[in-house]
Amino acid sequence: MTDNFQDLKVMVIDDSKTIRRTAETLLKKAGCEVITATDGFDALAKIADTKPNIIFVDIMMPRLDGYQTCALIKNNSAFKSTPVIMLSSKDGLFDKAKGRIVGSDEYLTKPFSKDELLGAIREHMAG
Repeated sequence: MTDNFQDLKVMVIDDSKTIRRTAETLLKKAGCEVITATDGFDALAKIADTKPNIIFVDIMMPRLDGYQTCALIKNNSAFKSTPVIMLSSKDGLFDKAKGRIVGSDEYLTKPFSKDELLGAIREHMAG
């Protein structure tokens, strides 16, 4: 089964250029349109213009971390139903719980695989 993520806008928010580039490459190969942001402020400025279908956000970022970014996205009525998937290099229960509290829809541990990335999109974009 091949995925067709054509016309799907995916935002990747991460202060690591490597992670952004990796995610962007994988997602573009799957047919997604990718919007990248270096941190929460950058992302919030771009979200209103680009209206992504799904957002991946790193937890550990300068200025505005992933939890704060997720909370701000989910508090905006226009984007509260947009799936937000947290990315973290820590696989801690505390991080997962905190992610749930701020409204994240899923939690992926870095480094993530192509299957995990596309699986998350498939799960949240189905139907």
